[in-house]
Amino acid sequence: MEEVKTMEKASDEAMDAVQYIVVKIGNEQYGINIQYIDNIVRNQRITRVPKAALKAYEDDNYTDKTRIIIIKVDGATIGVIVDQVKEVVTLESTDIETVARSGSLVGSGYISAIGKSNDELISLLDIVALIEES
Repeated sequence: MEEVKTMEKASDEAMDAVQYIVVKIGNEQYGINIQYIDNIVRNQRITRVPKAALKAYEDDNYTDKTRIIIIKVDGATIGVIVDQVKEVVTLESTDIETVARSGSLVGSGYISAIGKSNDELISLLDIVALIEES
C-alpha cells in the first residue's frame, strides 16, 4: 500500500512541474513556458516596414547566438528576438514565487513569477498578457 502512495505522490509532483525555456535578453534571464513555443529559429534578416510609424529603438546587435522564438497563443503567432537561448529547465511549484503586479514598473505586467534554478533567478514571462498587449 505504501508503494501506491509513493507513486501517487510522484505523479502529483510531476503535474506541478512546468518546463520553461530560459532565454537571455540583455543581461536578464527570462523563462517562457514551453507549451507556447512553436519553433526556435536562427536569426534572419528582418526587413523594416517602409513608412511605418514605429518607435525609434536602438540598433539591434545580433550575434551568432541570437534566436527568434516563435510563440503561439490562442491563434496568435508572434516572433520574439532573444540574445541567447540558454536551456530548458523544469521548475516545481516550490521553485516558483509569484510577484505582486505593480503598474508603476514598466513591463512588470509581463512577469508572472520568479523561478529559481541552479541558484539563478529567472523572470517567468506571462506570454498571454504579452500577446494581448501587442
